[in-house]
Amino acid sequence: MNIQSQLQKGKFVVLAEMNTPKGVDISQFITNVRRIKGRVDGVVVPDMNNGVMRMSALAGGALVQQQGMEPIITVYGRDRNRMALQGDLLAAHVLGIQGLIVVQGEAISQSDDRKAVPVDDLDELGLLSAIQTLQKGKDLAGFDLAGSPEFQVGCHLAPYTDEAGLDQQLAVARQKIAAGAGFVVTPPVYNLEHFDRFRQKAASLQVPIIPSVFLIKSVAVARYMAVNEPWSMISDALIRRFRTSSDRESEGIKIAGETVAALRKMTQGVLIQTMGWEHQLPDLLDAAGL
Repeated sequence: MNIQSQLQKGKFVVLAEMNTPKGVDISQFITNVRRIKGRVDGVVVPDMNNGVMRMSALAGGALVQQQGMEPIITVYGRDRNRMALQGDLLAAHVLGIQGLIVVQGEAISQSDDRKAVPVDDLDELGLLSAIQTLQKGKDLAGFDLAGSPEFQVGCHLAPYTDEAGLDQQLAVARQKIAAGAGFVVTPPVYNLEHFDRFRQKAASLQVPIIPSVFLIKSVAVARYMAVNEPWSMISDALIRRFRTSSDRESEGIKIAGETVAALRKMTQGVLIQTMGWEHQLPDLLDAAGL
C-alpha cells in the first residue's frame, strides 16, 4: 500500500530520510535501509541535499525499491531543465518509484561545487503541473506518451517566523495542492506548542500534514539554530537539557524520539531526518516507541 493510500485510510505513516552516498559504495546505504525495514512506511531519498553532489535520488530510490521498501524521492528544478526532469520522472515510474516530494532545493551558492550553475527551468508549481501533465499522457511539449506514469505527490512548506509568514506559506501551499500535491511536509518541529498552533490553522488545507523531526546531535547545533534559524522556535529549556546532559548524543536521540511520539497524537505522519546519522535511526525509532 503506497503512502498516499495509507494517509487516506487515516493510518499514521513514518518516513525516514536517507541520503545517497557521495560515491559508488552503496554498502552503508543498503545496510541502513535494511536496518529499518518493517519499522517505517517509506524512505525519503533527497536529491543532492544541501547542495552536496551525491549519487542521484533516482538511483537511491531504485535501491530502496530493491530492498522491498517504498521509496519517495525529492524532485526540483535547480539542476535540470524540463526535458531532463520529465525523463527522470518517467524513469522513476519504470523503476517502481511512485512517491515524489516537490521541493525548492537549496540555493546553488550553498553547493559544494561553487562552479555549478542553476537551471531553474521549472519552479515548484511548474513541476507539479508537469507531473500532472505526464499522468494525463502528455509531455510539456504536447506530445503523446507511450503509457502514462502514476505518482503520489507531496510538497514542502517553507519555514516562517510569524503569523504573516504563516499565512503567506499557507496560501502558497494551497496553490501547490491545486497543482496536484496530495500531502504537505513541514519544516522540522522543535516546539510542540508552536506546531499545534500551526496544525490548527493548516487544517484548512484539507490534506494530510507530515511534520519533520530533525535529530540534533549537540548543544552547539541547538544554539546555532536558535540564533540563526528563528523559525525553529528552539527553546532555552531544550538547549539547557542538552547542556546539562552527561551524554548529549543519546539525549538528542531521546528528544527526537519524544517529539515523534508526541506528534503521533497530533497529525497523520512524521518524516525523520538524521542528516548523516542514518545508522542511528533504529535507536531513534526505539525512543519513539516505533
